[in-house]
Amino acid sequence: MMKYEVEKAEGNVSTVMRFLLLGFSDLSNLQEFLFGVFSIIYIIIIIGNSLIIILTRLDPALQKPMYFFLANFSLSEISYVTVILPRMLVNLWTQDRSISVLGCATQMCFFLMLAATECFLLAVMAYDRYVAICNPLRYLLVMNQKMCVQLAVGSWVIGIPVQIGQTAQIFCLHFCDSNKINHFFCDIPPIIKLACGDTFVHEMSVCAVAMFFVAVPFTLILASYSKIICTILKLPTASGQAKAFSTCSSHLLVVVLFFGSGAITYLRPRSNHSAGMDKLFSLFYTTVTPMFNPMIYSLRNKDVIAALRKFFLKK
Repeated sequence: MMKYEVEKAEGNVSTVMRFLLLGFSDLSNLQEFLFGVFSIIYIIIIIGNSLIIILTRLDPALQKPMYFFLANFSLSEISYVTVILPRMLVNLWTQDRSISVLGCATQMCFFLMLAATECFLLAVMAYDRYVAICNPLRYLLVMNQKMCVQLAVGSWVIGIPVQIGQTAQIFCLHFCDSNKINHFFCDIPPIIKLACGDTFVHEMSVCAVAMFFVAVPFTLILASYSKIICTILKLPTASGQAKAFSTCSSHLLVVVLFFGSGAITYLRPRSNHSAGMDKLFSLFYTTVTPMFNPMIYSLRNKDVIAALRKFFLKK
């Protein structure tokens, strides 16, 4: 394994110049198998989410605000996974786990920005369902093209300045004890563990940012769905209730999977963090959820299934 590079700073303190992403190095006999598994997962994510983007652009039946936001969500999923998985695949294939400090900071920054985008896109999608079910007569008026574009653009850009600032703050720390990141990508918890001195202020800052980008969208989603459920329960027929619930169930399932694993990772106390659990929860929201999202939305949505049939019959 490569030795990490250091430079001597003032006071004879060694500062890390490169990190080592340990990833799954403890599973030395499974490196080729893991490479194969994660390659297949990555291909499934790219194909599944790309197909949703293509369908929402080509099929007239999917030219609705709901599917416009779904296409944006699929694009964010592709981007989000591409920040992590290709690097992990290279590490598994070459066994060269080194990454420069700049490369690590860049990966973390893009990961955090795209994760923030996903959180707010999920909140926007919940708002879209709220307007569609609770104010159906005003739906097209409220969710007009201008509003949809503004909400989508806002979701994409809202995390950029905050996450650039947070990444800069994390990498202003001194890393002088070890350069070994016990993770498969440059995430905040394992990076902070390597820092020298008291990191309490930085941990509180991370927690505050996580509360904003996780708790605020999740609260908006809960508020939207509480109104939605109250409205659905007032519908006169069971078939109407079932139809309304079916339009929301896919989104709710994705929300629970994504926010559940993300909140456990970032909002639990540092004393409860373990490398194994961090990797497990991170795998869940970085690979498993993006892989299943296209299936969740397509298999539980009649419009998407019909569009898929037309698409493949034409081909």
